[in-house]
Amino acid sequence: MTELLWDGKYKDGKKTSPIRIALPFQTIETLNESATDRQKRLNSLFQQKDDTTWYNRLIWGDKKYVLPSLLPEFAGKVDLIYIDPPFNVGADFSFTTTLPPAPDDGDEQTTFTKEPSIIEQKAYRDTWGRGFDSYLQWFYETVVLLRELLADTGSIYVHLDWRLIHYAKCVMDEVFGYENFLNEIIWQSAVGDTSSKNRKFIKSHDTILLYKKGADWTWNDIFQEYSEASLKLYSGSDENGRFQLVSVDNPGGGGYQYSLGLGEKMPANGYRMPKETALKWLSEGLLVVEKGKVPRKKQYIGEGVRCRDIWTDISGSVSKNYPTQKPEALLERIIKASSNEGDLVMDCFCGSGTTAAVAEKLGRRWIACDLGRFAIHTTRKRLLGIPNVKPFVVQNLGKYERQAWVQAEFERPESRLEQERAYRKFILELYHATELAGYTWIHGVKSGRAVHVGGVEAPVAVEDVRQMVIEFLKLVGKERALTINGIDVLGWEFAFELNEIAREYAVRNGVDVKFKKIPREVLEKKAVEQGDIKFYELAALEVETAVKAMTLVLNLKNFTIPPDDVPPEVQRGITHWSQWIDYWSVDWNYRGDTFHNEWQSYRTKKNPKIELSASHEYEAAGKYTVLVKVIDILGNDTTKALQVVIG
Repeated sequence: MTELLWDGKYKDGKKTSPIRIALPFQTIETLNESATDRQKRLNSLFQQKDDTTWYNRLIWGDKKYVLPSLLPEFAGKVDLIYIDPPFNVGADFSFTTTLPPAPDDGDEQTTFTKEPSIIEQKAYRDTWGRGFDSYLQWFYETVVLLRELLADTGSIYVHLDWRLIHYAKCVMDEVFGYENFLNEIIWQSAVGDTSSKNRKFIKSHDTILLYKKGADWTWNDIFQEYSEASLKLYSGSDENGRFQLVSVDNPGGGGYQYSLGLGEKMPANGYRMPKETALKWLSEGLLVVEKGKVPRKKQYIGEGVRCRDIWTDISGSVSKNYPTQKPEALLERIIKASSNEGDLVMDCFCGSGTTAAVAEKLGRRWIACDLGRFAIHTTRKRLLGIPNVKPFVVQNLGKYERQAWVQAEFERPESRLEQERAYRKFILELYHATELAGYTWIHGVKSGRAVHVGGVEAPVAVEDVRQMVIEFLKLVGKERALTINGIDVLGWEFAFELNEIAREYAVRNGVDVKFKKIPREVLEKKAVEQGDIKFYELAALEVETAVKAMTLVLNLKNFTIPPDDVPPEVQRGITHWSQWIDYWSVDWNYRGDTFHNEWQSYRTKKNPKIELSASHEYEAAGKYTVLVKVIDILGNDTTKALQVVIG
């Protein structure tokens, strides 16, 4: 078989394999779970029993880590895979979002384009850095892992356009086998550039490749609507519906010879059915017999015509915010054809969540993944808009991915302490800080301020900040480099109550503390090499609580985000702090397991307003921890913990 070769496909005579590190997933949010189901699951955890309850999964992360991490649980278990991987366009990770109106400004909204994050830009560079060579290697490694996830009776649909489909076809033939190729589907979608300057035909279609994995595969016939010409043929009508009259003679000759005794004319080639069948049809009113004419059979209009591989009946125009968003009708056809209720459907480039939304509506289980934080947020909102949506979780690889990174990048066989120091030194260099050795909590200095580098395994906690402040105060006057009374705390994650309790403690001791997030881009060599690392200060959320008897009322009072990552035109358009908020939700009884979305308010195109107050009635008196999560218009989240006493 002819093989497609590209730079990077082979190394030392062997095909380059995808990363196969399987990392545990961290659940960061559970949505739409009832209080009863939540308690059952908690009980199973306390009793160390396996919880086999299925929750659909929305996963934020790079598919090169996500896919191998899914293999231990899902190898050979996914019934249908649909992927719409990035095309060769620079805007793969950009999106148009909306600056909502201020509370008293009516419904007028301003749109702006959010450029890709550094990690998304890095993913684009990885995919297209060497042109087709790097794209083909990226695509090859992806479909190798997807084939392993696919069930023997499963199918995979690959959706691309004219720029890449021919190369993808060769890769798919190699990975899945040419004999498993089922269809090349032409979808007449939105028309491309119609400018006459292009001097070529107007692009008006995408291509979808359909492959099966094994000898037997799930298939359900799909029907398209009749054309106007076909409908005209069904001119008859009775209590059973519309029908047309069709011939009953035997096209090849040598048919059955008999008379019905009703003065009918014998078919020239004889009947195609025996007399018993003809009499049965006659008694059922299906056979129409007229004197002197050849009998004909009623053929009633059915569901439609069997679906062909050219789809012109599904519009491609969907969303201005997500130019590559596909219509639900397209995914509905694919999911109905190649899966059954209860089957598991997967999309590892979920974008705005069309696959997950349609799978949910059709009663399928689903796993949806994406690298973009905003894509995950958009999908979450879309799913919550589906009536009676089943419980689902939002997951990432979190600390486990970071642990694997530390082990690989800072391996120090002689000592774990040396490994931790090498890691801290690396982070300090990225932050452009100077190492300050010999201390436990203060690791460096930058522009006169002390710097602490949080570990990869646990969030920075209140007690950590207390120890930093104590050590810092001992160093004042001792270390000449410390000329400003402040500490920059760099962390991957932060305890929920940190921003208030820890900052308050620091202020009481006369120390200015700033919390800055270590971005995930740190894990990517190319991002580091190109100087693409930025540390952003945490947003601040102010919430007012009021308790009356058994009812708690929450009022959002203020929300501020650091301006570093906000386009200037957006900053200029903000006249009220609430405009930063796209979505917020509440866990009324946080129990230390995961954030449970028990109430939410979010903006939509139809309703750009957002509620700034929420209330909940408790069944029992007691002390509760309430978690409030806010997601801003750029897709970043901020969580605040509140302690309340009810009753």
